[in-house]
Parts: sequence; C-alpha cells; structure tokens
Amino acid sequence: MFGRKKKPRPDFIATVSGRSTVLSIADSSAGLDFLVSFFSLIRPHRGHRNAGANLTTMTAVLKERPIVLSNLRHAILSQLVRTDLGSALMESGIPLARGFWQELFGRLRHKLLPPLSPENDFLYVLNRVFFRNHDYTWVEDIPRADWIAFFEGLGLSLHIDDRRILRQLLLSLNTLSFQVAQLGLEKDVLHYIPEQYREENPFVEQSYLVHALEQQLSATDQRPEALQETAGKIKEKVGWCYECIDHIRDSHSQRGASLHQTYMLLLLANRLERITILVDLLDENHERTTGPLAEGPTLDNPDRRATFSKRPAGGFDVGKFVDFFRMLIRNENRKNSILEFMSQTFAYLAYQIAEHKGAKGSKYITATWADYRAMLKSAMGGGAWVCLVVLVKNLITRVPMAIFWHGFAYSINYSLGFILIEETHTTLATKQPAFTASAVASSLDTRKNSHQPNLYNLAVTVAKVSRSQIASFAGNLIIVFPGVWLLAWGYDKLFGKKLVEGTAALKMLQDQHPWTSLSLLYACNTGVFLFLSGIIAGYVQNKIRYGQISRRLQTHPILRVTMPKTRLKRLADYVENHAGSLIGNISLGFFLGMAGFFGEIFGIHFDIRHITISAGNVSLAMYGLGFRNVNPWYVATVVGGVLGIGFFNFVSSFLLAFIVAARSRGVRLREYPEFLGILWRYFKSNPLDFIRPRRRSVENEETPVVAEAH
Repeated sequence: MFGRKKKPRPDFIATVSGRSTVLSIADSSAGLDFLVSFFSLIRPHRGHRNAGANLTTMTAVLKERPIVLSNLRHAILSQLVRTDLGSALMESGIPLARGFWQELFGRLRHKLLPPLSPENDFLYVLNRVFFRNHDYTWVEDIPRADWIAFFEGLGLSLHIDDRRILRQLLLSLNTLSFQVAQLGLEKDVLHYIPEQYREENPFVEQSYLVHALEQQLSATDQRPEALQETAGKIKEKVGWCYECIDHIRDSHSQRGASLHQTYMLLLLANRLERITILVDLLDENHERTTGPLAEGPTLDNPDRRATFSKRPAGGFDVGKFVDFFRMLIRNENRKNSILEFMSQTFAYLAYQIAEHKGAKGSKYITATWADYRAMLKSAMGGGAWVCLVVLVKNLITRVPMAIFWHGFAYSINYSLGFILIEETHTTLATKQPAFTASAVASSLDTRKNSHQPNLYNLAVTVAKVSRSQIASFAGNLIIVFPGVWLLAWGYDKLFGKKLVEGTAALKMLQDQHPWTSLSLLYACNTGVFLFLSGIIAGYVQNKIRYGQISRRLQTHPILRVTMPKTRLKRLADYVENHAGSLIGNISLGFFLGMAGFFGEIFGIHFDIRHITISAGNVSLAMYGLGFRNVNPWYVATVVGGVLGIGFFNFVSSFLLAFIVAARSRGVRLREYPEFLGILWRYFKSNPLDFIRPRRRSVENEETPVVAEAH
C-alpha cells in the first residue's frame, strides 16, 4: 500500500483538446474551474518553471488548438455574465476610508479575519484564480509585451458594446468622478492649489465633462467625433488635476505637509488614475451598436458561439488593459498589506522630512581646506561641550536616587548639552550622518533629476562625506580625551578626591572594551536613536511650516499686546527655524539617558554607547586608575573600541537615514549597479580624498553632487 505510486494528474490541455463540446457560458462554476486550472499552468512551481516561458507556450497552444481557445473565451464570459465589475473598477487598490487611521485599522482587522467576498463579485473570481499572496510577482515578472500578445491572441476586447458592461463602466466612472470632485474641495487640497485653478477647479470641472460623456454614450444618435472631443477634455482636466497635486507636493518644502493632506493626495492620485483607464476604455468605442454583435456572443445572448473578433485598430488599447489586469492582481494580493499601505502614505511625508535634513546636510560636507579646517574647529567646540556633559553625568551618578530619576537626570543633562552644541553652532560628529545621508540621496532624486545622475560625482561626494565625518570625529576626540582628563584633575585638586577610581573606574574601562563587552552592539542602538531623533526633528520642522506657526504666533491676541512687535517677530522666526532641532536634541537626550533605565527594569542587555561620551569615560577612568596601573595594550584595545563605537554609530545611523531618504525619493539603488565599482576605482586612485581635501584650489575640484541637488 505504501509503495503504491501516485497516479499522474491528467494533462489539462490534452483533456480540453479531446473534448467535442465547448463550455457553456451559462455554467459559471465550470468556467471558474477552467480558469483556475488554465492559469495554474502559467504559475511557476518551486522554481522549476519560468512564468514567461509558460505564458509563451500557452499563447502558442491557443493558436494551434481552437477548441482550447474557445473554451477559454467562454470561461471568461461565464464570469462576466454573473459578476459585478464595480468593485474591481472603483475599489480594488484604492483606500476606501476617509482617514489614514480608519484605513489602517480596517486593514488590521481584515488581516486577522478576511471579509467575505460575494460570489457575484468579479474580485471573488480574481481571488480564486490568483489565490496565492505572491501571484502578483510572477504576473509582473512576465514582460508586458508577452501579456499583450496573449490577450491579442485571445481576441478579448471587453465588448463595451454590451449594455450591461457599459452601464457598469459608466456607474464606476461617475462614482469616481464625484469622489474626486469632493476630495478636490477639501480645504487641505483647495487652499494649496495654484491661484489660477481656484475658480475653475479641475477636480470639479472633470465631473461635468464625465456627465456629458455619459449622456453622449447613452444617446441613440451617438456622434463619435463629439465623444472623442469630450473624452479628450476629460483627459486634459485630469492632467490639470495632476498638476495641482504636483504643485501641492512641491510646495511642501516651504509650507510643510500633514498626514491627512498626504493621504488626501494619495486618494486623489489613485482615483484619477482609475478615471483615466475607464475613459480610455470608453472613448475608443467607434463600433458601438444597440443590438447583439454580429461576430460573437454578448451577455444578453450568451449561448451564441464565441468568436471574439478584434476591434478595429485604435478601438481597444490592449496595453492599457494589460496594465489594469496586472494592477488588479497586485492590488488583490496586497490589499491587506500594512507595510505597502504605510509605504504609499508615508512616502511623501518622509520625503519632506528627508528634504529638511538634506538641506541641512549640505553644511556638513567639506569641499576645500577652508571648509575642512572650519569643520575641525567646529567639532573641537562640540568636544568642549561634551567634556562638560561627561563631568555632569558622572557627578549625577554619585547622587543617590531611584534608577528612574537617574535616567531622567541623565536625559536632561544630555539634552542641554546637545542644545548648547546646536545653539553655539559647534558640531557633534554623530549628528552628521542623519543629515549627510539625506544630502547624498538627494543627488539620485528621481523627482529632481530628470537626467541620469553623474555617478562619478556621487563618488566624489561620498569621499567628501567621509573626510568631513573623519574631521568631526577627530575634532571631538582631540578635545574630549585631554579635556575630560583636565576636568578630572581639577576635581581631584579642588575636592581632594578622584571623581572615579578603583573598581568603578575599571568597570568604566571594561564597558568600552570592543569584545569583552557589548559596546559595539550598544553603539548600533545609539545609531538607531540618532536616526530617530533626526526623523523627529524633520517631522516637527515640517509640522511647524505646515501649521504656519510663525504667523500664528505673530497674530496671537495676547502675545501681540504683551510683547514688542520686533521681539515677537524674532521669537516667531526662532521657533520656525529652530524648534525642530530643539525637539530633536531633546528626544535624543532622552533616548540616550533612559536607555539604561529600560534595560534595568526589563532585565535585558540594552544600553547605549556614544563615541564622545565613551571617550570621556575612558579618559576619566584612566585618570582614576593611573597609566602605570593599566596594561598599555589593554588601554590601546579600549581606545580602539571607542573608535569602533564611533564607526558603528556612524554606519547604523547613516544607513537607516539613507534608506529612508532614498525610498522616499523613489531612488532604487539596484538601478545603479555600477556605482560600487566606480567608488572602488575612485578610492584606489585617490585614497587620501576620503581623509582630507586635495591641496589645490576649489575651482579645479570636481563639482559636488550635493551642490547640484540643491
């Protein structure tokens, strides 16, 4: 019994070819089973079959075996007979909820318990045929030209001549048109479109034209010329709608953006795209008749034998139908995807946050020796403030208090230190990566650069980022190591006791050791916090601009009468220009200060290591222990660990910021596979460019990509 071989499944094509009859269009169940079996032959299984080759094979089979072609045509018509196309045309892939959070929670519910789909819905058919969550991948991997050849061979032209399909298309078009008009009157859209579109709002105007198109299609004495003219006007108005959307998005850098506005623009773009598809299906119908087609079956008379003749040239755009077909499958496979929905919604909001950081990041990139020296000097100033932060932090440690209050006090200390660094225009090395990453990503920005980016110039920019980062690290450490030592010496002379000594000092050294502690892992945690604080800073700056906080402060009824006008304006300008960085610094301070507290209360190995703080702790510990009492190789290893902490601070923060900036700008790194080779060749020929600028005038140096981008 156990050795019995499985019966091989009968060959589907051979079975269909052996039939003498064709599927009845009235038998929707058999038609659906046929479609499931047919497309399973195209779907790749366990990587042994290529979907593109399978489709080419099936296209050839349809040409060679008319009985298979006839059965496939009838199977498709059997589903069109009994299904409602409205949901596929109006809902698939388009968020239905009016708010971001409603849509998000709706997807979460459906992910846990999928909704029922009625069997008379065309989406039910689509989900039965393409039932695997990743079917869209192989459907999209098949070249578009192969799908066009398949559907042309099938001869399917979506007989819009049929009254039932025409009614569904018009109903869907009308619904989408009214929704676009309503969204176009939302204040988050209406108040931000260009002035010339305020009176003649294209979002509203297109609905009038859609109504005119409906009347022309319903008329008995239809004039093709008038139909084409109206459809052309609709497409023109839709183009104006896209111009308004682009204008709003482009103005985000000056006026900011909100999550709700971003979501409204997403809804508008999705519905406008669907309107374009429907108008294209309707406007090319030159051969519409009121009775049954002479060449083939209609839904009103489904038993007539199918011939599915092709429409006249220009009558039906098979390419657009293929695009719509592939889009439907992706939408249905991904309809409950939380990540995809959030990615679509947050893309432009993240873009504005990245824009804020990218504009600021250009000041952290040095091109000349003067810039390099200025960066070094600024970093030395930042290192001086860090010395004070390290001293205060260790003084707080000596004060007995609950662990939470220790963490809170550390957070206030860090926050004030970072704010002082910001306000004195000095530099903290680890704050750079979040900004320089956005500046580098902007050089590949598909929304700004219509031409192919200069990858050699990008390699030059990477070299400049590298040497700028090295300069800032060096400037910080040049001051922190001796500065903290001098403060420890002064404390000892003033109070007659070392700030840290003995076991506590030895533990402080061990905590920075690269492989006997988790310092390098904790350095990655710090990189994540640096990245998050940069995101928070950009988000707050964006919200301040979107909310017009500066103008609102200047018109505040109480502030206007209690403060002089000039002082109030200075306050408003300060809030507009600095509030984002202030909040970012405070958030970073609390991230770093409370990390150890959460590690303690949850009993997990979770902490932070920041290169400048670690350098200060090493210096403080070495003063407490004395150089003579510590093995020099151990000291060298710990100092190497501090440099490793700085490296992982930089890498983790830079990579996270670059990924967000690149994705929000539509940058796909796989489109530039040659860049790593260019960068490596540039490094081999000019390795010192990654450490310090060339000794020559700026006129002879390669133009930085960031300067082009901004």
